[in-house]
Amino acid sequence: MATTTARRTGAWTPWLYLAPALLLLGGLLVYPVYQLGLISFLEYTQAQVSGGEPTTFQGLGNYATLFADEQFWQVLLATVLFAAACVVSTLAVGCALAVLLTRVRALPRLALMLAALGAWATPAVTGSTVWMFLFDPDFGPVNRVFGLGDFSWTYGRYSAFALVLLEVVWCSFPFVMVTVYAGIRAVPGEVVEAAALDGASQWRIWRSVLAPMLRPILLVVTVQSVIWDFKVFTQIYVMTNGGGIAGQNLVLNVYAYQKAFASSQYSLGSAIGVVMLLILLAVTLGYLRILRRRGEEL
Repeated sequence: MATTTARRTGAWTPWLYLAPALLLLGGLLVYPVYQLGLISFLEYTQAQVSGGEPTTFQGLGNYATLFADEQFWQVLLATVLFAAACVVSTLAVGCALAVLLTRVRALPRLALMLAALGAWATPAVTGSTVWMFLFDPDFGPVNRVFGLGDFSWTYGRYSAFALVLLEVVWCSFPFVMVTVYAGIRAVPGEVVEAAALDGASQWRIWRSVLAPMLRPILLVVTVQSVIWDFKVFTQIYVMTNGGGIAGQNLVLNVYAYQKAFASSQYSLGSAIGVVMLLILLAVTLGYLRILRRRGEEL
């Protein structure tokens, strides 16, 4: 009996240590998500905020209005495609530079690490402003170097998305680079040397040796990149002046901001936030399920 009681007590010990962090997360995450979901089921506009009209329960009415809006589906498609391009580009650049770090000497490695960490530490607003200056049609050095004249990168839909993508990759790849580099350094050197002695190219070593051994790390950086890039707000808002001409560069986060704060339709903005949350949960859980079916350790 004493042994059973001791085991039960020991089973609860980790939860006691985690209790303060769980309470903090509950206050910072669970309660706001609850409020977000609650507002999405209400009629909550400026009239209700000011007290001029009573708050009424709408059920799924806000979601029906949202799903009936053709612009919502256009923005959703643009968000998915833009986030996918950002994730793939960030992973490609980050992994390539991580491999490069293992091939260069100490001084170039230190310089690259400092430059990457500087990009990572730059606030999103500052980074977006600097990139806008670099690609400015009148004073930007990029147009002068490439002879583009007064070409405006933010005027066209695709050129504006491309410009924002470059800035997002610039400020996101350092996380991937540092994380993957740490994982590569943990791989036994004998494994890589054996593959090289067998005549494998650098690409083959990465694809057949390093990538399979780094799958848990690649899982983390992929999920993080999906979450970050799917909910990009600052770069789009600053670099396209709130979503581009006639909303051609809107993504879901900026679209929710416009609905909630520019139009004072807080309930619709909350509904968009809930949809984004469900999409991210579905993508993350689906990715984890695929890895479990393949027998990967998470």
